[in-house]
Amino acid sequence: MVSTPTQTVTTRPMSLILATSIIGTAIEWYDYFLYGNVATLVFPHLFFPKASVFVGTLLSLTTFLVGFIARPIGAALFGHFGDRVGRKSTLIITLLCTGIGTFLIGLMPGYNSIGIAAPILISVMRFLQGLSIGGEWGGSVLLTVENTNDQKRGFWASWPHVGLPLGLVLSSVAIAVFQSTTKAQFDVWGWRIPFLLSIVLVVIGLIIRIRLLETPMFAKLKQTQNIAQAPLVEAFKANWVQIFCSMGAKFVEQAPLYIFQSLLLVYGATYLHLNKEMLIIGIAIGAFFEMFTLPMFSRLSDIIGRRRFYMIGSAVVFLYIIPYFLLLDTRNTALVILAIILSFALSHGVVYGPEAALIVEQFPTRYRYSGAGIAYQLSAPLSGGLAPIIAVYLLGAYHGAYAPVALFVMAIAIISFFAVLGLKERSRLKLAE
Repeated sequence: MVSTPTQTVTTRPMSLILATSIIGTAIEWYDYFLYGNVATLVFPHLFFPKASVFVGTLLSLTTFLVGFIARPIGAALFGHFGDRVGRKSTLIITLLCTGIGTFLIGLMPGYNSIGIAAPILISVMRFLQGLSIGGEWGGSVLLTVENTNDQKRGFWASWPHVGLPLGLVLSSVAIAVFQSTTKAQFDVWGWRIPFLLSIVLVVIGLIIRIRLLETPMFAKLKQTQNIAQAPLVEAFKANWVQIFCSMGAKFVEQAPLYIFQSLLLVYGATYLHLNKEMLIIGIAIGAFFEMFTLPMFSRLSDIIGRRRFYMIGSAVVFLYIIPYFLLLDTRNTALVILAIILSFALSHGVVYGPEAALIVEQFPTRYRYSGAGIAYQLSAPLSGGLAPIIAVYLLGAYHGAYAPVALFVMAIAIISFFAVLGLKERSRLKLAE
């Protein structure tokens, strides 16, 4: 058992901690990305049948936005409990919320059955998903970093992030398998099966999380009765600069991710007339490679310095976006797959890997769950929820031209590059107060 904040990392406890973080976040992101895929493939004609394909896609992505609006609320709500009650119990609740919301989405009737209630109910379930994702990130990352040593904090902190590409792989494979049915079958019942199957993953995740022990840093706070009464208020009073700079820094990771995933299906299938199944398989391959590049880039941030490496990553995103579209426009299967792989394994992975340590290092243990969680999730509605909507609108307004979308991503990369300058370099300092 890990007994002190400075204890050297040992194989056995860290294997359980990493498994808990990765599997739990993988389940959360499986559910989240599953919705993102189906929102562009099925929901336009299922929940908005009276709208055109273009307008229906925008409306479906608007329900996608609802989840992002809920994420800062979830970060504040679950962050409060995480800083006052504990990391372990909060993580169990976030997993349950996501599982219930996702299972109910799989049972949701369409517009032709219950009318306007259908898109309203799907938005409510999406809100529940976003609420739990908002609280999940802080807990899963703190579970790791508050149990590790300080020399490789970036490396260890990145492992919960591996759950994102793993969840993306699982959701993409699930969609690809059931999309192999006829279009009519997939539109009626095929898309529902992956949502319903998520309940199995949730049960597995709960069994693992129940075995957890509280982190030693939080346990010490409870022993010394140093628990924050209003952790979010304290975080904003003492670290408001770090909160808003972290929000800006996250733009370059979040917005391109949903363009690489959700927009790709719209741009590739609608404007380039590429096979949707091929694009989904390409996403799964790219996410698979990212599972290996995330820890690698994070370890480099331990050596180079967190801020400096993140600024390098922002430059990579800036430079890659135009080659990304050029490769897609070739319509050559091999080059399209290469573009997708590089978008995840390189362009997204280079900033997503060190991002966890960069943000959690800015806050003390007393209100770290609330401070880091709200800093991470405040950008969600702007850079995550609005990004695919803005990108789809730009594609429609400019008749499929990718240049406006590329300029949009480049502007985001510039914002994040300068936002990082407002953060402190703490990769060489001890996490414990």
